[in-house]
Amino acid sequence: VKSEGPKLVPFFKATCVYFVLWLPTSSPSWFSALIKCLPIFCLWVFLLAHGINFLVSHRSASRILAGLIFSAVGDAFLIWQEQGYFIHGLLMFGITHILYSSAFGMKPLDLKAGLLMGVVSSSCYAFLYSYLSGPFTYLVAVYIALIGFMGWRAMAGVQLCNDLWTWTKLSACVGAMLFMVSDLTIALNEFCFPVPYSRLIIMATYYAAQMLIALSAVETRDEEDFRKRS
Repeated sequence: VKSEGPKLVPFFKATCVYFVLWLPTSSPSWFSALIKCLPIFCLWVFLLAHGINFLVSHRSASRILAGLIFSAVGDAFLIWQEQGYFIHGLLMFGITHILYSSAFGMKPLDLKAGLLMGVVSSSCYAFLYSYLSGPFTYLVAVYIALIGFMGWRAMAGVQLCNDLWTWTKLSACVGAMLFMVSDLTIALNEFCFPVPYSRLIIMATYYAAQMLIALSAVETRDEEDFRKRS
């Protein structure tokens, strides 16, 4: 953790800039899109700082980087969501969750975690269903399935009961859960009812989630360093 911390300083500074400026969402602009995406750009740099060879040779890390790229595009679309780009942002983040799921892998399977995540995802959709109409009835269902699957794969990797967990696997799991909190808050605020301090909750959990998921990509590098030392 100490070795990765300094590489995250630009991300923390960019996040502070976003919250300090707190640009109004009522007047979308390319500048506000840049400020919103800047912390995610810094996470690109964080992963690239580990070297191109590392990203090329480790598919999980490269897929997380690709997910961060689609996330930034999704963030930009959501700046103009009132102009009809909400679905575009939904699509970009759907692709992000597919990439993250692929990065986390299918081993171990952990069907109990999958069942738990299935119950949580189904419950969330059941609550939202009566508020949805038109294409969102199906789009939100698909999106919840994708983020729920991503959450399952992140949770399955922790293996707390078997004492096989690492800090990076735990980071991925917590990041996935925070991502779900962020997106659920968006859904409640967009389709159901105004959520107090919704923007603060959404962005704080979102940036924390992306940082933790980006941190999980360095696990393979840690394992290599350990093997070299031993």
